Amino acid sequence: MDNIYIKLRKEILTTIYNAKSGHPGGSLSGVELLYTLYDKFIKFDPKNPNSENRDRVIISKGHASPLVYSILSEFNFFPKKELHNFRKFGALLQGHVSKSVPGVELSTGSLGQGLSYSCGVAIGGILKKSDFKVFCYMGDGELQEGSVWESIMTAGDRNLHNLCAIIDSNKVQENGFVKDIKNIEPLKDKFQAFGWKVLEIDGHNVKDISLAYQTFLKNKEKPIVIIANTIKGKGVSFMELNSSWHGKAPNEEEYNRAIAELEVGV
Repeated sequence: MDNIYIKLRKEILTTIYNAKSGHPGGSLSGVELLYTLYDKFIKFDPKNPNSENRDRVIISKGHASPLVYSILSEFNFFPKKELHNFRKFGALLQGHVSKSVPGVELSTGSLGQGLSYSCGVAIGGILKKSDFKVFCYMGDGELQEGSVWESIMTAGDRNLHNLCAIIDSNKVQENGFVKDIKNIEPLKDKFQAFGWKVLEIDGHNVKDISLAYQTFLKNKEKPIVIIANTIKGKGVSFMELNSSWHGKAPNEEEYNRAIAELEVGV
């Protein structure tokens, strides 16, 4: 793994370890997806995070806040020192992403809300003839929510070509494998049936991710969904594909072992 991705994963684990609570599994799986987006493909100004011409990144998977906060601080939306106060009473950075945080567009926690909101923002952009793009970062377990499918139908029906759904498809949710709890497959066929263009990629391969974002930015026809196949708990052997690490902080021994694995690129 490249150094920046190791750095971010270590930062995520340290943030959760210090707080003694948080969601490591689904934060570790989305590192390449979100970092690449901010690093190369969206318009934003950390000094003016509400700039009208900014691209909108909606974090529907709100419990992945350690990932989101680590990346926002990396791009200078707020100082890194704020990560040390994660989940502390009165601190800026709480357990689910909040609009009070610079760079966060929507307070989310209850899954299934982000895509509905994103559709509204995308429609607004088209009506105003604005050229900003709307990205909605989602989990695959959240696709079990009915409101998501209303949004998918709406986006396809209205040809929301300025909307990109990014699905962090790590195959695991809080209580087990997605396929065992409520199977969402065949996901590609379902999105296509609702009028979306589907890009299925390796969500840890930066070349694949970059090509998918480039394809979206050139798109002028229909909404695009990027189904990014990822590994929950990526980079830490005992967390990978393990649902028990959905929302649990590591103890000291586990934390040290995880950091050591990341440092040698296990």
